[in-house]
Amino acid sequence: MRLGVLDIGSNTGHLLVVDAHGGAAPLPAFSYKEPLRLAEHLDDRGAVTQAGLDALTAFTHGSVRVAEDKGCAEMLGFATSAVRDAVNSEEVLDHVHDRTGVRIEVLSGEDEARLTFLAVRRWFGWSAGRLAVFDIGGGSLEIAGGKDEAPDVAWSLPLGAARLARTFFAAAPDEERLRALRRDIRAQIAQDAGNLLRAGVPDKAAATSKTFRSLARICGAAPSGEGPLVARSLPLSELRRWIPKLMSMNSDELAALPGVSASRSHQIVPGALVAEACMDIFDLTELEICPWALREGVILERLDQMSVLGTDEP
Repeated sequence: MRLGVLDIGSNTGHLLVVDAHGGAAPLPAFSYKEPLRLAEHLDDRGAVTQAGLDALTAFTHGSVRVAEDKGCAEMLGFATSAVRDAVNSEEVLDHVHDRTGVRIEVLSGEDEARLTFLAVRRWFGWSAGRLAVFDIGGGSLEIAGGKDEAPDVAWSLPLGAARLARTFFAAAPDEERLRALRRDIRAQIAQDAGNLLRAGVPDKAAATSKTFRSLARICGAAPSGEGPLVARSLPLSELRRWIPKLMSMNSDELAALPGVSASRSHQIVPGALVAEACMDIFDLTELEICPWALREGVILERLDQMSVLGTDEP
């Protein structure tokens, strides 16, 4: 069957059209996305602004038309940190539903971590052994670990690259402010690190989503044009070598780096600080980059549900 997966992230709205059935990898058929930047369309109260609401509504309306044109039998819509944390999230989602007919589900941070873990587990398979997964989004950092398809532990922290960029990098921070940010990032990650560390060093540690992919590309990983089956990793030693360089660059210089888009260049430094902290605190020398992430996890869980029901119909 053909599914449309509408992912309302903190940075980007993305409709992924896939051909999917049980026992096979979801096959991407079409992609439609826009840079919504909802994590940066929040007012002083933490509410999505009118500009953010208008952008989200227009993108969802456009996604409905694309899904219809591409023959989707079902559209699964979900939102993550920026909408989840907004004080007016219910009003925003009700407005979108009234205008477009699409009911977008808000995923909890734990569900976001769990579904991302499912996608990474299916990508690497059982040979990965005990698996640890890290995902830096626009609004939050997700961490999960376990030996099965469902993680033993999964949690979310408000350490997304866009959130930190908006909070700490509105103006160029001085050395003292950067040190305070680094200290705060590490304290938040370390607070619950024992959830994962009690089981010992994972057999495989993986990272997923745009921030990690961009950092890996900067540090020498193969470009996306070489396809998803090429092995890619983010070595801690290379990341540490690059962080001082990244801090010294202006936005144009950052945007010129491989794997970095102009719309996300301001998020690279805070993303790098979070990535370094994850690897330091969990004693990891590198992270393998997984091309599957939350969207694929949502698709795989839906296919599993259909398999239990014994149907290919939505």
